[in-house]
Amino acid sequence: MKKPVLLIAAMAVLALGGWGTLRGSPSDTPEVQGMAILDAEGNAVGRYAVPADKDILAQSNADEILYGKRLLADTARLLPDNVGAAMNCNSCHLGDGKIEGANGYINTVNFYPRVMPRAGKNVDLEMRINGCFQRSMNGKPLDPDGPEMKAMIAYMDWLRQDVPKGQTVDIVNAGPIDESLLPDPENGKRIYAAKCAACHGANGEGMRDQSGDILFPPLWGEESFNIGAGMARTYKAAQFVKWAMPPAMHLTGQLGQGGVLSDQEAVDVAEFFTHMPRPDFPGKVNDWPNGNRPKDARY
Repeated sequence: MKKPVLLIAAMAVLALGGWGTLRGSPSDTPEVQGMAILDAEGNAVGRYAVPADKDILAQSNADEILYGKRLLADTARLLPDNVGAAMNCNSCHLGDGKIEGANGYINTVNFYPRVMPRAGKNVDLEMRINGCFQRSMNGKPLDPDGPEMKAMIAYMDWLRQDVPKGQTVDIVNAGPIDESLLPDPENGKRIYAAKCAACHGANGEGMRDQSGDILFPPLWGEESFNIGAGMARTYKAAQFVKWAMPPAMHLTGQLGQGGVLSDQEAVDVAEFFTHMPRPDFPGKVNDWPNGNRPKDARY
């Protein structure tokens, strides 16, 4: 006999730790809010709760944080000299970077600087953001010391809620995908037509609103991310597709929790759209200088 839907939902909520304990718990049971904060050894040392945007107004640099939030959400319109694709930062970082499994910003400030295999060197947050502008946005880097860069980082810094360096919130930016699966692009083409084209276009062209602003980004063509972007890799893209797409079809559970496509379906559709024509990236010749190029890299 199947468990009632409400019971299944309740179990999912408790497992995710996103809503704390359910209403109606015994009064002597402490309410657990948010997600665990982990130290470098993986020990829980506190709890993190995703902050409400209204809390920004209490910050001394509220204007800078709000500007950063706007830039991340409306990047192409606000920074046309730096964005060559029909993309915004939040095209790939859903829900203003607050959603688990959808490339969140919550741990971003604490994640950098670090040695990145693709660069083969230590990369700080400014360098990482500019890498996205050059690859995912197919554009030009920002001034690392300019107000736009500082504003974006101010928003990410506010979002981490003073979790100190050396600690992280217990979330994943992208859920796992089975990389042993062999992709079937023909099946991916069928899946794309059935579950992706309504938003991203029959020809991968994306969708704009009445004012011409981006609603859903193009997945291939001259206005899409270039070949040097992480999203141009089959298994990297499949992670995002599996856990965060398609949002309009998440009838149960939360965005970022998967449940729409199987691993095989995600790999198939990712293979299909990542291998469609897209802009080149001349700087790709410098990638993975120390070897260990991923098997799904296009070059």
